[in-house]
Amino acid sequence: MQHNWHRNVVTVWLSQFFSIAGFSFAIPFAPFFMQELGVHDEVRLRLWVSAFSAAVPLTMAFFAPIWGAAADRYGRRVMLLRANFAAWLVLTLMGAARNVETLVALRALQGAFTGTMTAAQAMVAADAPPERSGMALGGLSAAVFSGSLAGVALGGVCAEWFGYRTAFFISGLLLLAAALLVLLGTREPERSTPTPPATAEQDEVPRGRLGGVWPILGLILAINFVRQFDAAWVPLLVQEVHGRLQGASLWTGLLSAGSGVAGMLAGLILGHLADRIPPPRIGKVSALFAGLLMIPQGLAQGFGLLFATRFGCMFCAGGLDPVFQIWLSKRTPQHRRGAVFGWASSARCIGWMLAALGSGALAAWLGIRATFLLGALLYLLLIPAITAGVRQLEQAKKD
Repeated sequence: MQHNWHRNVVTVWLSQFFSIAGFSFAIPFAPFFMQELGVHDEVRLRLWVSAFSAAVPLTMAFFAPIWGAAADRYGRRVMLLRANFAAWLVLTLMGAARNVETLVALRALQGAFTGTMTAAQAMVAADAPPERSGMALGGLSAAVFSGSLAGVALGGVCAEWFGYRTAFFISGLLLLAAALLVLLGTREPERSTPTPPATAEQDEVPRGRLGGVWPILGLILAINFVRQFDAAWVPLLVQEVHGRLQGASLWTGLLSAGSGVAGMLAGLILGHLADRIPPPRIGKVSALFAGLLMIPQGLAQGFGLLFATRFGCMFCAGGLDPVFQIWLSKRTPQHRRGAVFGWASSARCIGWMLAALGSGALAAWLGIRATFLLGALLYLLLIPAITAGVRQLEQAKKD
C-alpha cells in the first residue's frame, strides 16, 4: 500500500492536539497546586515556580539530541510514541504528588523522557514534501495552540471545581489518547533511497556537524528565552489582579484560552506566509509588536486590558517559533532533520531554562510585574538579533 503523507500529517496534528491539551490541562495551574501543597511564603513560592519551570528545559536540553539522533536511526514514529507514553505516566504521577519536591522532580523526568512537540515536528518535517513544509509545520503549530486552548480552558474549570489532582489525572488520560492515535493511525515516514542530492539551499548540514544552521539555532534559543520569560508568572499575575486564590485557576484558564486562539491563528497565518515571505522578515515584525504589547500587561490592573493585550502579544509571539522551525527545515536535508530538530529542541530548552532562572530571580527581587516589563525590552532586542543571525548565515554560505 502506498504511503499517504497527508494521513500521517493529519493524524500527528490530531495527536498533538490531545498531547498539548493534556499538558495544558494541569501544568499552568502548578503555582496554585504548590500553594495547596503548603507553599505559602511569596518569595519561597516564586523560587519553587522558577524551579518547576526550569526543570523541564534543563533535562530536555540534555536528552533532546539523543532522542533526535535516535529518530534518524530508529524512526520518527517510535520516538513520538515514546514521548507520549512517557508523558502519560509522568503527568499521572504528578497528580499523586504529596509535596512540592516530588512535583518538581517529576517535572524534571518529564523533560528527560517526553518532548512530544519535537518528535512531532521531526516526523512531520520528514514526511511532508519540501514545498509543503511551511503548511505542514504551520498546521502543527495551529494544532498545538488549539490543544492548549482547549486544555487550559477545560482544565481551569476542572481544577476550580474538582481540584488540581483530578486535573493532573485527566492530563494523563489525554496523553494516553495521543499515544494511541499515533500507534493506531500512523506509519513510519518513507525514507528516500538513495538519498537525493541536497539543493544549494538545503546543503547546510554536513554529516557529523551542524554547519551553517548555527545562526538559526542561536535565534531559536533567543526567541524561546524571550517567549518564556514571563510565561511562568501569568498565573500569579492573574491571582494578583483577581485578588485571591479562589477563582484564579478559572481566570487563568480563560486568559490562556484566549492566548491559545491567538497562537492558533498565528500558526496558520504566519506559517502560510513563511512559504512566500522570508521568515526573518516575519520574525522582526512579530517581535516588534509583541514587545510593544508586553508593556500594558505589566501595568494591567484589570482583566479587560490584560486579556486584550495578551491576545495580541501571543498572536505576534506565536508565529516566531514555527516560522524559524520552517526556516530550519528548509535548510536541512531530510535525512538529517531528526538530529537537527533535536539540537533545535536543545536550543529551545536552554533558552527556556535561562528564562525561568532569570525571571525567577527578577520576580523574587522586584516582583512578578517586572518580568513583563523587561520582557517587552527583550522582544525588541530580538530585531537586531535576527538581523545579525541572517548576516552570519549569509556569510557562512559564502565561506
